[in-house]
This record gives sequence, C-alpha cells and structure tokens, in this order.
Amino acid sequence: MAACGGDSTATTTDTGTATTEDGGTATTVAEGMEGLIAAAQEEGTLTTIALPHDWCNYGGVIEGFKAKYGLEVNELAPDAGSADELEAVRANQGSTGPQAPDVLDIGLAFGPQAKDEGLIQPYMVSTWDSIPDSAKDPEGYWYGDYYGVLAFEVNADVVENVPQTWADLLKPEYNGQIALAGDPRVSAQAISAVFAAGLANGGSLDDAQAGLDFFAQLAEAGNLIPVIAESGTVSSGETPITIRWTYNALANRDANADIADIQVVVPADSGRYAGVYVQAISAYAPHPNAAKLWMEFLYSDEGQNIWLEGYCHPIRYEDLVGRDAVPADQLEKLPDVEGAVFPSLDQIGAASELITTNWDAEVGVNVGG
Repeated sequence: MAACGGDSTATTTDTGTATTEDGGTATTVAEGMEGLIAAAQEEGTLTTIALPHDWCNYGGVIEGFKAKYGLEVNELAPDAGSADELEAVRANQGSTGPQAPDVLDIGLAFGPQAKDEGLIQPYMVSTWDSIPDSAKDPEGYWYGDYYGVLAFEVNADVVENVPQTWADLLKPEYNGQIALAGDPRVSAQAISAVFAAGLANGGSLDDAQAGLDFFAQLAEAGNLIPVIAESGTVSSGETPITIRWTYNALANRDANADIADIQVVVPADSGRYAGVYVQAISAYAPHPNAAKLWMEFLYSDEGQNIWLEGYCHPIRYEDLVGRDAVPADQLEKLPDVEGAVFPSLDQIGAASELITTNWDAEVGVNVGG
C-alpha cells in the first residue's frame, strides 16, 4: 500500500479531542475506552447499512463486535450501494428510529461528498497514526478501512474457457454471461469496474472514457447482462462471469466450493485496479457512542485481522505486517495483485462523475432495473 503511505499530522490530547492540521478538532477516545464502552452499552444498539456478511468477512466482524461488547447490531439493506447509504442518512436526519444508520462503509469518492454535505461527523480512532495520510481525511471525517483489486469471478462449470484479460470479455463465446456486482450509476464497486476496464483499453487514471466505451462494446455484443450479480447467481450460473472485488470473489469461491467450480482471475493485462473503501460516522447517528466503539473495534489489530480473513487488505496492513501482527497462514492466502494501481481521490471523483452521468446514454444497460 505504498501509494497510501505517510505520517499523520494530527496530535491527540488528553481532553478527548485531537488537533487537526488546520487547527480544528475531532473527537477521539482519549477519555478512555472504559468510558466509551459503558456509554455504548447504555445505548445498546449499533445500526449498520450495506454490510453483506460475505463482503470482507463482515459476518465475522459483526459477530466479533457483538460478542466482545454485548451490543445488538441492527443491519439495514446489506446489498445497498454507497449512494444509497448517503441517501439513507439524508432521509433520516433527526430520526432516532431503526432506519437511521449510525455508520457508513462507502467508496473512497463518496467520503468527501458526505463531508461536504454535512452527512458525517469527525472521529479519530486510537490507531489513527497508523492509517496512511492519503487514505484519510485530515480532520477525521472519513478514513480508509480496506482495499481489494477487481477480478473476474467465473463459474467454470458453465464457462469452458475462463477469461484471463479484459479483452477476452469481448469474445462471442461470452454472450449473455457477463455481469456487474452493482449498478454503475450508484455502486462504487461497479463504477470501479468500468474505470478498470478503461485502463486496459487505452484509457488512463485521468480519463475513464475508455471504460464507458468498452462497456458499450460489451453491451452491443450482447455479452453484458442487466443483472446485479450476487453470490447465488454466480454459483447457479445465472451470472457466470462477474466482475467484483477479489475479497468478494474469493469468499464466494470458498463458500460454494461444494456447489460450483468457481475460479477467480485477477486480469493479466494493465487493468489491475485497487479500490479503497472508507468508514464514517453519520452526523445524525442515533447511537454515537456505539458508532465510535465500532470504529475502535474495526481499526484495532483484532478487527483489521478479521477483515484479512475475508481476503481484504486492511488499511493498516503495512503496520500490521511490520509488527508481525498478521497470521502467516492469512498472508499466504492473499492473491497476487502485483502491479495494481491506486487512483487518487481526484481521479476517482472525476471518473465517478463521468461514468454515473453518461452510463445511460453511452452504454444503455439498466443494470438491476
């Protein structure tokens, strides 16, 4: 994760706040974990959104959090996209009901947007200094949590020749077989897939148009189908070739080993694209202390390693490895993602705007519609 390296510029005080580089403040756990745990347990519940259990081993994360602290977890819309998460916050401003999320897990480009709209609040976890600077907001509003690389998840029981490159996907033999794992108008994962395809087809990190062009070709050839792929649709053969993050594909491969021969291919051409997701606390969180405790759990060595069990590279990966805090067997299971590129926040923002705005006109496939 060298592309996200750097030293933190925030300093923690003993008053429960941290001074940020621009002179502002963000809440921290400096008042002590015991007090935070007690306050969170008094609230009793944490409300999450868009956390499928097979995504980054979130099932293990949620169960670990519940067992450790005795809180209930109210899970909203597990299959929602990043834009849906922000809309849930907008729609529940001032609400303390069960439909109001406390915490968000969103694509990197959505972090600054949420901050600009006042949808999230700052909080600096106790491991703040070990989160790379380029993967966090200096004021503590959002911070990277994990990353993966886009891959092809292929049901080899249905697909005779498993594609190895983005170019392969245009072959006639894959007619009616290729799907995205989200709607590219709202899903960070699907937007990233379009961006990545462009890198292998004449585009660059500064110009995602080639990705739209490529998917227009896939649609015209009849290879792209308007279905949002899920774990079950891959194993059943409904979406035999799905483009999704390595951690999702590998987890699904393991879970369905007795049902289908699922193979996971990180493209061999230049379209190796790494994507970072970020965490944030809703500005209107009904359970703000439970939300902060959740963040402390996620960014502890324990929480980071639970994500790693789900094939995600946690954002503190380099720090963990440097301290021998990662089990050796987990390191051996990670896929080869050599050469993967990490786009900057500005590049992701520009690509997201281009793709979400022009998908309907240029590709014309109503994914999930």
